[in-house]
Amino acid sequence: MLPEIRSPHRLTCHCGAVEMLVTLSAGLATARRCDCSFCRRRGAVAVSAPLGGVSIVKGAEMLTLYQFGTGTAKHWFCKVCGIYTHHQRRSNPNEYGVNAACLEGVNPRDLDPVPWFDGVHHPADRL
Repeated sequence: MLPEIRSPHRLTCHCGAVEMLVTLSAGLATARRCDCSFCRRRGAVAVSAPLGGVSIVKGAEMLTLYQFGTGTAKHWFCKVCGIYTHHQRRSNPNEYGVNAACLEGVNPRDLDPVPWFDGVHHPADRL
């Protein structure tokens, strides 16, 4: 059974420089991992939030953006501690993937088993 979390939920990076309020699309039920070249190295469990469901409370200037490949996905990290907080998805640019481990009171181990998304064979990469 998934842990219950309230919306909006507090999200912080490791050092606390970045703090956000997040309203998830379907709680923790959307938890997944991706096996694209970037995500499999990052290893984070992401949960879904609509674009309007993420608001930065503090530290917007502490976030840095990383993009690669098609440039569709936008991955944000804290400049101080390096923690991945969220990304705008390539699979659905109208939503964010949020690092479940950054959500206050959530331990990603409690979400196991977490399904994998096939990012290696993403349809957007085929012409």
